[in-house]
Amino acid sequence: MLAHSHFHSTVSAHGTITATMFIKHNHSPYRDALIKEVAGLQLLRQGIAHDPKNPLRIPEVFNVSEQQLTLTQITSQRPGKHQWQQLGEGLARLHSQQQSHYGLKTDNYIGLNPQPNGIYQDWGAFFIQQRLQYQLSLIRDRSIQKKWQQTLVQSSDKLRQFLNDNCPHPSLLHGDLWNGNVLFSSDAVWLIDPAIYCGDREADLAMTEMFGGFDPEFYRAYDNAYPRTDTYQTKREIYNLYHYLNHYNLFGSGYLDGCEKGWEIITSL
Repeated sequence: MLAHSHFHSTVSAHGTITATMFIKHNHSPYRDALIKEVAGLQLLRQGIAHDPKNPLRIPEVFNVSEQQLTLTQITSQRPGKHQWQQLGEGLARLHSQQQSHYGLKTDNYIGLNPQPNGIYQDWGAFFIQQRLQYQLSLIRDRSIQKKWQQTLVQSSDKLRQFLNDNCPHPSLLHGDLWNGNVLFSSDAVWLIDPAIYCGDREADLAMTEMFGGFDPEFYRAYDNAYPRTDTYQTKREIYNLYHYLNHYNLFGSGYLDGCEKGWEIITSL
């Protein structure tokens, strides 16, 4: 979590509550964390707005500073079958919009770590350099860092080729798509807290499976709208390696096994 949050209601001159807002305070080490979050929300909003049939919604930003962010307050509830279907269809519709490049002009954050970006035309190179290599640079245990660095160097050419051969186009990605970053209200499905960039759409889908997975209706609806590729199962382990490395760097050895599984898949390509 980047920030502590609480609710705030505004009151009209007549004493009635007119809106409920959600306030996040920035307690991260990064002064611009909330600013970058808003930039990500705006890009998601623009992508969804390109398609009038997309059912997904993004909370409105009322104001933002380095210290705090004020958003629409969403009263969440347990989702039904229809809302999981809306999420799957909406994400597929967003992913189907072809972007002009991989990466992003500006850097942002993935949880409490920086996420470097930059503009690339080569997806494999971007993922290796700006995702895996950067996380390796953060590892404090030198023996583990050296071992994984050697694996990446030895496998880099075939990994780059595999990723480029199996990514037809760049898509706008949420970037941190786990259960906690999707909210279901009584009438809508909302995306929050993105770590946005452009990349292989299946990187978003991979992360949905990292902590137990979304409801089967989500995957059914997504595949009906934009079927996953034949190489998704392999790519899932590779793309989630990025998040396992990030969690290892942030939270420690509980994520070592997840990292090792990803490296094993890469060496077997």
